[in-house]
Amino acid sequence: MTKETAIKLFEEKQVRSVWDVEQEKWYISIVDVIAVLTESIDPNAYWRKLKQRLKEEGNETVTNCHGLKMQAADGKMRMTDVANTEQLFRLIQSVPSSKAEPFKLWLAQVASERLDEMQDPELSIDRALEQYLKLGYSDCTDVFLCN
Repeated sequence: MTKETAIKLFEEKQVRSVWDVEQEKWYISIVDVIAVLTESIDPNAYWRKLKQRLKEEGNETVTNCHGLKMQAADGKMRMTDVANTEQLFRLIQSVPSSKAEPFKLWLAQVASERLDEMQDPELSIDRALEQYLKLGYSDCTDVFLCN
């Protein structure tokens, strides 16, 4: 597995991540995200307790998370639990924290919009065009006339 590592900053706190080239997915340190969302003095203990609670509830997301070696604060490579983006979104939904609420609201809004688009595919075309224009591409819709 070829990896590209990156440190993301969120509210001035580090969130370690690794890019898996083969799977084309980011894997993000769960403990780092827990530290940001909960401001816990011991995010490792918080994650152990949350993981235990989720397993008792039968949550499969925890079972599917695995460990990767990432550079720890002391500079050594240590195993840490990681999650891909989808798994991380699911775990964040389980974090009872006021800092997680804005993110949960955003996830709910995006999910609602996508469900609306499934009912009316024209909405997804409109959204794609809007994003296309936000990226600075030409608003010319007729490729034969724009060339």
